[in-house]
Amino acid sequence: MDARGKLAVVAVGGNALIVDAQHESIPDQFVAASKTAHYIADLVEAGLNVVITHGSGPQVGFILRRSEIARDEVPMVPMDYAAADIQGAVGCMFQRVLQNDFRKRGLTRQAIAVVTQVVVDRDDPAFGSPDKPIGSVMEEAEAKALAAKQGWLVREEIGRGWQRVVPSPAPQEIVELSVVEHLVRAGYVVIAVGGGGIPVTRHHDGDLEGVEAVVDKDLASRLLASGLHADLFIILTAVEKVAVGFDTPNQRWLDSITVDEAKRYFDAGEFPAGTMGPKILAMIEYIESGGHCGIITDPPNLARALAGETGTTISAV
Repeated sequence: MDARGKLAVVAVGGNALIVDAQHESIPDQFVAASKTAHYIADLVEAGLNVVITHGSGPQVGFILRRSEIARDEVPMVPMDYAAADIQGAVGCMFQRVLQNDFRKRGLTRQAIAVVTQVVVDRDDPAFGSPDKPIGSVMEEAEAKALAAKQGWLVREEIGRGWQRVVPSPAPQEIVELSVVEHLVRAGYVVIAVGGGGIPVTRHHDGDLEGVEAVVDKDLASRLLASGLHADLFIILTAVEKVAVGFDTPNQRWLDSITVDEAKRYFDAGEFPAGTMGPKILAMIEYIESGGHCGIITDPPNLARALAGETGTTISAV
């Protein structure tokens, strides 16, 4: 694919920052982000305009855990503010590692992070059945005491303990879309919709209000890619390619599939909701909303996937 002058939205998975439980510190995340940024900078150097999105599940969990520990000293942090907090922190991290990489390459490009709000529908069915675990794992007594005091819904995660659950409504609108578009046109490498965006609802008078929810990063990234009319939507994850029959004797890696094939595999349950499911759904939505090409791969193979040498490509036909 000739990259020069084209626009790509690159959705970076959480594993790009926290590789394992032994490397969760901020310095460890900085090292991991530097590696991922280097692969993205390859695309920028090749002439591609790039908008970066990122996951933040573990990091938001850390913020909420700190808030829970300090609850007797300071007010607890609402979900929307936790999302804003991590957008600023991870956005700053990517800004810094990208600027460092650009300088070493002699590139004059600059990276900038935008704190991004994402509108969800207050009537989304997800609000009636929260199922997204968030925050720390607790003993039953502590979890139920916090639920009573804070108005939380908690449930037992089998084999782990008790945890708060929140809704994960579908993203409807990116509030700062025009700002991101303006910055892209001005030549910036933009980091936006971090962690799926800050979840808000819009009142009838137009006012925005934060809600206790999380938005799926891949679905919000798709909405951004469609809104920007991106030429390419890339999801970076932990595997080089997508597979059907994953981790079974019938496992088969997919080099390229059409959107109709992706829908058939999705409907057949080939892609679990907790892993590849949202990524495939995001690709389906991107292509069906007029997108040109989608790629799923891991960070080290990003440039090779763009060249058609690896990764899984999803297209209209």
